[in-house]
Amino acid sequence: MTLFNKKIIRRRYAFYGSVQAVGFRYRAMHAAQLYGATGWVKNERYGSVTMEIQGTEKQIAQVLAAIRAGTYIRIDHLEYADIPLEEDERSFRVAY
Repeated sequence: MTLFNKKIIRRRYAFYGSVQAVGFRYRAMHAAQLYGATGWVKNERYGSVTMEIQGTEKQIAQVLAAIRAGTYIRIDHLEYADIPLEEDERSFRVAY
């Protein structure tokens, strides 16, 4: 899939650090909406946050930069993997 000749990708991220109870999910959602990315973000049981995000490399980088700019957010470590696209996805949401 392309967006104006720019390749659309999907990545699954796992964030570790001070990432829960600091506005991480809502910052991610607002940034994704601002930059036109789709996907979801959710808190995990043991303190990490998982996010699947779909968009161009630039859109994903912009969302990550916005998350890192959060006042109380501290990402100590992150892992990611490219995963298959969700063809019919049209928005970004906070999952529970």
